[in-house]
Amino acid sequence: QVQLVESGGGLVQAGGSLRLSCAASASTYAMAWFRQAPEKEREFVAAISRIGGNTNYADSMSGRLTISRDNAKNTVYLQMHNLNPEDTAVYYCAASTAALSFATPISQSQYDYWGQGTQVTVSS
Repeated sequence: QVQLVESGGGLVQAGGSLRLSCAASASTYAMAWFRQAPEKEREFVAAISRIGGNTNYADSMSGRLTISRDNAKNTVYLQMHNLNPEDTAVYYCAASTAALSFATPISQSQYDYWGQGTQVTVSS
């Protein structure tokens, strides 16, 4: 069983930046961030492979994100820039135990551990 704990969310003005963190209780696998805005379905944001540092980003946010990981700390980060009110959502960290070492899955069904989420609110 892997426990994931997100942190770093909060209130930020449009154009601002935030860095989210996800601490895992054990060595993990492919990791990703998803988000769910009010009255919308949860959607993929970014993923990083277990090894090799391969990354994958949602087209809607590409260019404004950097996902990274520190395997020594079992922690994944999501740096977000130039945020806008449409980015307001609960951001979830997820871990995939089945993904291949260099894979960056974008489907929620490929992730079997999830954090509780951290709220990001962007004011206009």
